[in-house]
Amino acid sequence: MHEMGIALQIIEIAKASLPPDLADVQIEAVNLKIGKLAAVVPESLRFCFDVAAKDTQLEGAKLAIEELPVVAKCKDCHTQWTISGPAFSCENCDSGALEIISGRELDIESIEIAEEG
Repeated sequence: MHEMGIALQIIEIAKASLPPDLADVQIEAVNLKIGKLAAVVPESLRFCFDVAAKDTQLEGAKLAIEELPVVAKCKDCHTQWTISGPAFSCENCDSGALEIISGRELDIESIEIAEEG
């Protein structure tokens, strides 16, 4: 289950991204964008994140995941479309010269921290 490794890296990145004067602040949410081709199971990642965040400033933080579709572009006719199933050729011209535009992402979009006081 590689989701545990991903969860640990998210926690390390979130903690490292805080300015030194906010090093002890509670992180309330981490917002992710994950492409469907990233081979990440969102529920498994959430579970691993919750386990790995225990006893850290991310304990209890929400892991919000936006799943991004797979978008392809034909290198011949430049048609762009969202792939919903197996695709080996352009839906417009039947060319096999495809480029994946999105769907492989695994990005931290933002980190939300608790207000002071």
